[in-house]
Amino acid sequence: MTTVHRPAVTTAPTRLPRRWLILAVLCVAQLVVVLDNTILTVAVPVLTTELNATTADVQWMINAYALVLSGLLLTAGSAADRYGRRRMLLAGLVLFGVGSLAAAVASTSGQLIAARAGMGVGGALLVTSTLAVAMQVFDGPERSRAIGIWAATSALGFAVGPPIGGTILAHLPWGAIFAMNVPVVVVCLLVGRALIPESRDPVGGRLDVLGAVLSTAGLTAVVWAIISGPERGWASVGVLGAAVVGVLLLGFFVGWERRTAHPMLDMVFFRDRRFVGAISGVVLITFGATGALFLLTQHLQFVRGYPAWEAGLRMAPFALSIVLLNVSGVAATVIRRLGLAAAIAVGMTLLAAGLAVVTVVPSDGYGVLLGGLLVMGVGCALANPAIVEAVMSAIPAEKAGAGAGVDGTMTEVGSSLGIAVLGAVLNARFAALLPAALAGAGSFPAALAAARSGPERESVTAAFASALETGQLVGAGAVLLGGLVAAGLLHRADRPISV
Repeated sequence: MTTVHRPAVTTAPTRLPRRWLILAVLCVAQLVVVLDNTILTVAVPVLTTELNATTADVQWMINAYALVLSGLLLTAGSAADRYGRRRMLLAGLVLFGVGSLAAAVASTSGQLIAARAGMGVGGALLVTSTLAVAMQVFDGPERSRAIGIWAATSALGFAVGPPIGGTILAHLPWGAIFAMNVPVVVVCLLVGRALIPESRDPVGGRLDVLGAVLSTAGLTAVVWAIISGPERGWASVGVLGAAVVGVLLLGFFVGWERRTAHPMLDMVFFRDRRFVGAISGVVLITFGATGALFLLTQHLQFVRGYPAWEAGLRMAPFALSIVLLNVSGVAATVIRRLGLAAAIAVGMTLLAAGLAVVTVVPSDGYGVLLGGLLVMGVGCALANPAIVEAVMSAIPAEKAGAGAGVDGTMTEVGSSLGIAVLGAVLNARFAALLPAALAGAGSFPAALAAARSGPERESVTAAFASALETGQLVGAGAVLLGGLVAAGLLHRADRPISV
């Protein structure tokens, strides 16, 4: 019996003297992409008034960006490998900047929705090409640290979006939320063009047009169904139809990728237990983490009464601790000593513990929340870079764009599922706890408005707080389970294969 050890995938690029400055450009580009997923939440009341937007309009203003971005991630990653990662990064910056400018000057809901969709195209190119470029510029222990800093940027964008948006709206028109992207994009474009070296897959082949169409349409349909399910009803014709169509299209995509000579996503990757374990972990971890953090912001706004920008400000220590631990190199050192599987298990256990503390420890002050957020931050500082590195190290370096596309796609799917499913848990529990006189109220604000007395309003608030607690505990459990499952799969994949 022969024992076969899977060789490590390594590259040894010539170290660029300005590689850390290049990483700074990549992180700023990634930051603006993430910001535009969260910053718009504080502008909803203003947009509703000034653009005469309906509820459906507002939903599309928010979702058009996320839908286009998630639908194009696989295609964008493939394009980066085929046509050059630097080229696609610069193209993404241009498209994102033009879309931001169009959004800033939009005068109707339709114009803003179209501009947001255009920003999503640029965002997809940026998410994939920034990570792919980092994989080419760094190697060895520096690569782990660079991936950690890149991953920490996403957490920072999640937390600082609402405070930045609230500050801008307090002093400037709503269009400034988008206009601020333009000078940032211009600086990244000029510095990136001067510093970032070009790299591509040497045997990229022709563009897989049919694969791009099938994957984009399929992913968009699936993500739309996930986003729309809680509001339209999971059993509604539209949601079920979109989900079925999306799954069928993705099935056709897989079949086509197996046959075509130049696939945009090589299905051979899915025979690698390490790759399967890593992408499974991405979905499971982002499901629990994003959903639970979404409910935590709901708690701060609706139960504690903070406006969106202040709720985001109070969440900032979570993101700042992640950034500090990764920029200092502490997280990379710990991950290297523990190994990827153990780092994911420890990190997600800490994140789950922090969520549980914030949820179950009674406190009206900020001390308990701050402590829980810092524990959560330490957990994410370990787990997030480890899971990204697990995905990217499971495929050849020349396919870095495709790997970034898969990682981004699984992140978007997991995040959307987490918000949708845990939101559904919240709504079901809230409906069950409402007083009989208020049964049928579709939301916390609606139930509060329908309450006819002080005691009724107190009972509504208590019901919502209890429902949030249930949802957050489910999210903490999902985080813990996802982390342990991902770690177990990776540990198993790293064991020698006997043949």
